[in-house]
Amino acid sequence: MATQSAQPFKTTLEAAADLSAKQFHFVKLDSNGKAALCAAATDVPCGVLQNKPSTGQAATIVVMGETKISSDAALNEGDLIGTSSDGQADAKLPGTDTTEYVVGQMKTATGGAGVIGTALVNCANPHRAA
Repeated sequence: MATQSAQPFKTTLEAAADLSAKQFHFVKLDSNGKAALCAAATDVPCGVLQNKPSTGQAATIVVMGETKISSDAALNEGDLIGTSSDGQADAKLPGTDTTEYVVGQMKTATGGAGVIGTALVNCANPHRAA
């Protein structure tokens, strides 16, 4: 069962596009300082979207802490994660995914793509999977 921490570190940004179908996906800062869906595995996530904002609305984002997250494929407890090309959590392998960022670790396993799991994230201090 996916859970969420009572007091994660959150921020609010304006949604750069319609994110109403992207709750619990990774988002990044766009060139205007707005929240945009991560669209490449090499994007640097600023956090995980918590609500369902339309363009111009406030996007609530967990930057650091425990959060629900949508998975791109089956993930296991302890897997290091970052964004996939569609903003979902994707496993990152140090030494292999060297151009991609690790921003968290899975707390609960997921059974496949689109399944909501629980992750511990720290998007304030991303690092490459070198």
